[in-house]
Amino acid sequence: MTTTIEDKDGNEISAASATMPNDRHFRNAWSLSDTVISEDLAAAKEIFKDKIREVRSSLLAAEDVVYMKALEAGNSSAQTASANKKTALRDAPAAAAITNADTIAKLKAAWDTTLLGTSPYGD
Repeated sequence: MTTTIEDKDGNEISAASATMPNDRHFRNAWSLSDTVISEDLAAAKEIFKDKIREVRSSLLAAEDVVYMKALEAGNSSAQTASANKKTALRDAPAAAAITNADTIAKLKAAWDTTLLGTSPYGD
């Protein structure tokens, strides 16, 4: 039985004859050219942004609690800090580091661990 690999466009190649990326983080961005599988950077950026959206969902919910507690306590500085954090979370997928990344390594490095926590792309 021959194992095949399919790229993002549905093209298939025998796994035994393919040269492919070292990791599978952006598997859905793989593109086939002859026997070489590479990562389509534009597609990888979209996958990366989707991962940010997935992670930030629970972070935004937790920050809503922080904001409500600050509101109930009348702590305007805590309200402002919480609102700023929520804005940063909402803006995270549009970060310049993502837009400017010209390699997969730079894209992975664009994960803001301060804001989003541990990167899912650590090797």
